[in-house]
Amino acid sequence: MNDDRKTAGFVGALFLTAMVASLLGGGLVESVIAVPHHLVTLENETLLIAGMLLELLNAIAVVGIASLMFPIMKRHNETMAVGYLGFRLVEAIFCSMIVIAPLSLMTLSREYLKAGISDIQFQAAGILAVAERASVANLLILVFFCLGAFLLYTLLYQTKLLPRFISVWGLVAVVSVLVINLLSLKLEIGMGISMIFALPIILNEIFMGIWLIAKGFNPPAVNATA
Repeated sequence: MNDDRKTAGFVGALFLTAMVASLLGGGLVESVIAVPHHLVTLENETLLIAGMLLELLNAIAVVGIASLMFPIMKRHNETMAVGYLGFRLVEAIFCSMIVIAPLSLMTLSREYLKAGISDIQFQAAGILAVAERASVANLLILVFFCLGAFLLYTLLYQTKLLPRFISVWGLVAVVSVLVINLLSLKLEIGMGISMIFALPIILNEIFMGIWLIAKGFNPPAVNATA
């Protein structure tokens, strides 16, 4: 097994790790902080901590994907390789930042339960923390994820490192998720509709991760400029 085959396997595993960690971690965190009172108790604190750790794992996986893909992409287009690395590193930073709000709510909840802060102060701080997290997650992370994904799928399409249907599927999915999230900034869009638009990119990254683990990159395409 050559180095490129090993790299493909690692990248595939990281794509799957990032997707699972992001979905599961985000679900756990939101299940705790999305309640009307935003109160973190001993009963749900463990879930919140687990969710935050998974979100940090997602950030680490994103950095790993970008770092491993950089030398592969650089052989074909250095500018796109640098752009992809940069966008994904910024995305990873924002993925790490979204745990700040849950951490703040944990601290605020402890002070509230000790009667250290008033109910009005707690509610205001909770609303602000949740809104800040939503802004980073739904706009900043999304934008840099889509920019990076657009570069990746474009290069994959041009080089045929993977079958072109995966690249086309990915490009269409990126546009879908970008459109629905930008619309959500202006319109009230339910979680169900958002998930429908996000489903193509979720399935694409899972499929691509499995493909990379099972089959790797297309050898002729990899070796063409190696």
